[in-house]
Amino acid sequence: MEWKGRRGSDNIEDRRRTSGGRTASIGGAGAVIVFLIAMFLGVDPSKLLGPGGLEIGTGSGEPVELTEADVQAGEFVSVTLADTEEIWTKVFAEQLNARYTPAVLVLFKDHTPSACGGASEATGPFYCPADKKVYLDTAFFVTLQRKLGAHGDFAAAYVVAHEIGHHVQDELGILGKSMTLRQQVGQEESNAISVMVELQADCLSGIWAREAAQTLGTVERGDLEEAVNAARQIGDDTLQANAGQRPMPHTFTHGTSEQRSEWFLLGLNSGLIADCDTFSATDL
Repeated sequence: MEWKGRRGSDNIEDRRRTSGGRTASIGGAGAVIVFLIAMFLGVDPSKLLGPGGLEIGTGSGEPVELTEADVQAGEFVSVTLADTEEIWTKVFAEQLNARYTPAVLVLFKDHTPSACGGASEATGPFYCPADKKVYLDTAFFVTLQRKLGAHGDFAAAYVVAHEIGHHVQDELGILGKSMTLRQQVGQEESNAISVMVELQADCLSGIWAREAAQTLGTVERGDLEEAVNAARQIGDDTLQANAGQRPMPHTFTHGTSEQRSEWFLLGLNSGLIADCDTFSATDL
């Protein structure tokens, strides 16, 4: 992916230079375990930390020196976010005759508060509709490669595009309706709705990848394969199997590896928001 030296986004809120304190009991491999367990159980990982959850500490508030890797990761995310803004502004205008309002992306280290609860290394990246912000600890990119087997910069960009896909859903009114509906049904049906939401975000990220290739010309050879592989590596069935668990479809909240990669490819091949309607699909 061609990103170095390109325009970054103005909608980055970088909290990494102020320490929020490090969790004594959860971090590193432990954070990954909490994140995966939350996904297995169909629980929003952010509910496990912060207010009402596990203690994450009050933090020191002391300045933190960013490493060169931190700086590079921040620049990469900023450029990727700028690409999503340009692409979705274009797609909204062309397909919906509507204006796209970008999300803010919060970069943090260790943990930070959000309107949806505590954001932590253990939660993984997530979109919070309450404040319309994406929360991302770029340490997740290391987890993505070393723990989950999704390699390459375009795999990391896919993660950003997927979370922005949730913001697109929010802009379209889909996310609010689905959240309301989930509160009115039982756990298994709620999980099924969550799968539809996540697969639609995968499809929307496929539209982003298509536009990045055709409009921006920033996609290099092998990039699309990296994104498809990332989608497969974070399927519920693959995550459960890799953790030594027997895949339990009724607990799935994001979709299988096959579903995630197929919906990404659908968006990539179609480029149309209308074709990403997972809620009307007869077969996911």
